[in-house]
Amino acid sequence: MKQFIILAVVCVLGVSRADVSHLHLGSTPEPHAPASPYVFSYQAGRAPGHVDRQHTEVSDGSGVIRGAFSYVDPKNQVRTVQYIADEHGFHPQLSHQLEDSAAVKAAKRQHLAAYNRIAQEHANHTPGQAALSAAPHGSAAVIHATQKHLNAFDRIAAEHAAIGAQQEAQRLALAAQSEHSDIDNGQYHP
Repeated sequence: MKQFIILAVVCVLGVSRADVSHLHLGSTPEPHAPASPYVFSYQAGRAPGHVDRQHTEVSDGSGVIRGAFSYVDPKNQVRTVQYIADEHGFHPQLSHQLEDSAAVKAAKRQHLAAYNRIAQEHANHTPGQAALSAAPHGSAAVIHATQKHLNAFDRIAAEHAAIGAQQEAQRLALAAQSEHSDIDNGQYHP
């Protein structure tokens, strides 16, 4: 066993003194294969001989991709999207203006009305003062649960304080009994 320990120490010392300056650990970037240019295109349809969607894409190998796709929407209109994808993201360009449905228009009106109402309430509000009339009021069950939580919190905090005081008293008693000042700032030093 003694020989094994000596051998291990010699090996560790030998490895620790080895010259590794020629190694570039972690600083060598991973080589990336050069991007290959490509072109693809397809057309498809739900019925034989009927094309209702198509997609074409071209990459020149520099990381910039250009393409277009089209489809027939539920209103039987052909929609086309041309796009460029590069290091700055995906940039679509629509051939048509999107029109909101009646439901979306109504939702936008409701949102704007709520936004304006809240903005007006905040404009009339004195900073640092709570709007008590708008504050939510707890039900009896919520008030009961809140009180139960606060009581448990107080009980646990008192228990922790008692444990801390007990441990501090034990530490001080041990320090007072020590003849050789082996305890310094709560730490044992043999």
